[in-house]
Amino acid sequence: MTNQINFNKLFKSLLFLILLISASLSAQEAKYVFFFIGDGMGLAHVAAAEAFMDADDNKNTSGGLSFTKFPVTGLSTTFAENRFITGSAAAGTALATGHKTSINTIGMDAAKKLPLETIAEGAKKNGFKVGIISSVSIDHATPACFYAHQPERNMYYQIALELPASHFDFFGGGGFKDYGGADGQISVVENALNQGYKITDTKNEFYELKKGDGKVIAMGSVLEPSGAMRYAIDQTHEDIPLKDFVSKSIELLYSEKGFFIMCEEGKIDWAAHENDGASAVNNVIALSEAVESAIDFYRKHPDETLIVVTADHETGGFAMGSSLKKYDSDIKLLKLQEISAQSFTVLADSLFSVRQNQNPEFAMHLVEVYFGLGGETGIPLSDYETEMLESAYFVSAGKTELESNQEYQLYGGYHPLAVTATHILNNRAGLGWTTWSHTASPVPVYVLGAGSDSFNGFYDNTDIPKKIARAMNINFNN
Repeated sequence: MTNQINFNKLFKSLLFLILLISASLSAQEAKYVFFFIGDGMGLAHVAAAEAFMDADDNKNTSGGLSFTKFPVTGLSTTFAENRFITGSAAAGTALATGHKTSINTIGMDAAKKLPLETIAEGAKKNGFKVGIISSVSIDHATPACFYAHQPERNMYYQIALELPASHFDFFGGGGFKDYGGADGQISVVENALNQGYKITDTKNEFYELKKGDGKVIAMGSVLEPSGAMRYAIDQTHEDIPLKDFVSKSIELLYSEKGFFIMCEEGKIDWAAHENDGASAVNNVIALSEAVESAIDFYRKHPDETLIVVTADHETGGFAMGSSLKKYDSDIKLLKLQEISAQSFTVLADSLFSVRQNQNPEFAMHLVEVYFGLGGETGIPLSDYETEMLESAYFVSAGKTELESNQEYQLYGGYHPLAVTATHILNNRAGLGWTTWSHTASPVPVYVLGAGSDSFNGFYDNTDIPKKIARAMNINFNN
């Protein structure tokens, strides 16, 4: 009897071991990895974008964002080593290296002394092709954290010089904030060309790129002075959309060994800093469309592909609700906004430089045309809202001076008329903002594919690259 019991125990133990080994062997490694980062994208940004899509009668978008359908969802904390509310450099370093660091530090430890290996560098070391994409300049904080190691994020020239030294296979999206080339410096473009990179900056050149072209830096066909791509709300047929950079990177990097592609939609953050709800949600939608390019690839390689979508932090203290609307909302009103607040700023300043336009009546006309507020065709405004806009015009025109703290609290350092118009429109739509800066709110993580099960739950941002590395079965210095 005793022997029978021991045999049964042994049999069960062996069976469990066989099942464990079988499960381990059957678990697929992530050979093709997409890591999407919506800079500044909190849960409310996602919810507002989906509500906006549902309200759009002219597009078949009622299905919502591509990544909110993913079967695995988590939440991530974002604090930095030396501050509860993080910045993009510290958060980007955490997502790239699995280590906390100090504010404004790129790919180094908190003391700004030691470089930290990134998951992109680890992937390259293990034979994967690597692509880095961003809708802002490619030397900006988040993309820089995956290939550069500098003590300060504003060292754009030094960061850009590190780009070709990474030997990553594809860089795409924005250009450079600092091209260098002055006072005997080598320009960052010449430096990259010298190290074997092919560089494109037109639509024709971009779409003609093909496998075998070697290492590539593909810049947007229309870039702002900052080196960033234009806001999605401002883009035309002249622009290359973010989704096409993802599709092209797949085309160029696909191989049996695999690839790692990081894609940042950076202008969600910029719009949220400016409290520009319409521009923010349009760029969340642009991120969703870029993710769809990855999903199309996943459908062909479901057992070997991992897609992770998250944010580095939340920006703006954005809320689905406003004191004006109470329990009501009307998100479709955001469609009345024709251009981003940033583009409106450039346009308004140009028009206000003409003497005959220097009056509040003309300012109100611009607000009607570009934000659908007031006048004969726009949303009727209250006396208080009209007074807000007229006051903002006088501050914009330098005819009213405010103390610096008061002006920052009202307008956040942005164009007073643009900010006031977006705030009124957002409030009417049922959206609210609490800050011009980042917040410490946890951010969502959406995951699909090989190794996705480990992303369930609540964890820190430093855990994300570690989970990705385990799914890829690679080691990097974390």
